[in-house]
Amino acid sequence: MPRYSIAVDIGASSGRLILGYLEDGLLKLEEIHRFENKIVKKGDSFCWEADKLFQEIKNGLKKCVELGIQPDSIGIDTWAVDFLLLDENNQPLTEAVSYRDPRTDGMMEEVFELFSKERLYLETGIQFQKFNTIYQLFSIKKNNPEILEKAKSFLMIPDYFNYLLTGKKANEYTNATSTQLVNAFTKHWDGQILDVLGINKEMFQEIKTPKTILGTLSQELVSELGFDLQVILPATHDTGSAVIAVPEEDESIYISSGTWSLIGVENYFPICVTKALDYNFTNEGGIDYQYRFLKNIMGLWMIQEVKRNYNDEYSFAQLVDLAREARDYKAIVSVNDDRFLKPENMIDAIMNYCIETQQQVPNTPGEMAKCVFDSLAVSYQEAVSEIEEIFEKKFTKINVIGGGCQNEMLNQLIADVTMKEVFAGPVEATAIGNIAAQLMALGEIRDIKEARSIIKDSFEVKKYLPTQPVIS
Repeated sequence: MPRYSIAVDIGASSGRLILGYLEDGLLKLEEIHRFENKIVKKGDSFCWEADKLFQEIKNGLKKCVELGIQPDSIGIDTWAVDFLLLDENNQPLTEAVSYRDPRTDGMMEEVFELFSKERLYLETGIQFQKFNTIYQLFSIKKNNPEILEKAKSFLMIPDYFNYLLTGKKANEYTNATSTQLVNAFTKHWDGQILDVLGINKEMFQEIKTPKTILGTLSQELVSELGFDLQVILPATHDTGSAVIAVPEEDESIYISSGTWSLIGVENYFPICVTKALDYNFTNEGGIDYQYRFLKNIMGLWMIQEVKRNYNDEYSFAQLVDLAREARDYKAIVSVNDDRFLKPENMIDAIMNYCIETQQQVPNTPGEMAKCVFDSLAVSYQEAVSEIEEIFEKKFTKINVIGGGCQNEMLNQLIADVTMKEVFAGPVEATAIGNIAAQLMALGEIRDIKEARSIIKDSFEVKKYLPTQPVIS
């Protein structure tokens, strides 16, 4: 009988429970539950529905009983930077406010008045984004100090779900680094930064690494679900899990392609040099204390919003086909412009950008989609050039992983603009990396090297040259 592990992978628009196990030396996946996730307005804030999401996790576990499956372990990954603060009775003090909420507007600049940008980067190695946890907490400190005064526990979103499962609190390393509050060299919470900002150090938990077995389910949940299992920390930051599944490890730049595009390389030490700061690269924690040296790019959020603004009249596949038909249209927008983070209407935001920059305005769905795809490809090329400049070397391969790797037009554009081999796949990179970490913790897989070898043999990867894709 195989040992079953469950990856809970929750993204900006949906969540899934995926069953994983080894069979004849290959990793097999089976989706057992899928549910919607979205940002909702609660009072004046844009929030995640944390309690609803946890209920969906339990619903998925109950399906295991219906399927006659007894999983050995579960691991949870989500997006980064967002969190909950708990009071002395372990009750949330606020809603799970989203990083897309405007409460952080202007906060980054105010933090720089207390702790210089250069010093903050030297300490943490994390790229500057206005929604980072540090600026969310500083916003609370400034506007709602009574909340921080009552806060006894800081838990990021997957940490909170793990607490609800086990009753045990911990901050997982890969997600903790995204806060811009962890020292890149000591790998612990940076007390100096917290002291300067006046944020209580005591509410932060011990940082634990991927592959840590946190514990078993609480007795209450065992009674509700009818079985017990081990809760294991994967890389709880979804990109951290996704990068575990990069099969083309040698000399490869990766692009984790989804709502966000994360482009970078793996490294064994943080790069906190001036040039990395100038180009706004980040050094996020990875498995086995590797560093994910990468840049955050807006990603497929833009086409998701375009699709929504067209009232979902077109599927993503149809938008790709229409973009191909609009081959003569040319306009490039800067995808990381703040206006694209959460505009009231993405189509209007793109059109206005083109007007302001005196470019042809996209007037059809095909032109709009082509503008997004071309702009993403150009932004990737810029990031690749910056990586090669910092490392003083040329990379020969780009590995696109995650749901966005199914966009063959974009894959081909990446190959064309970078003039590099592009490997697309695996699609379910985040869930695969999540499960691989669990299987390593359980002793089913020896190490990351063996995990990547198994992953490479288990899942299809397409190769793109500046011509046509072939199966490799």
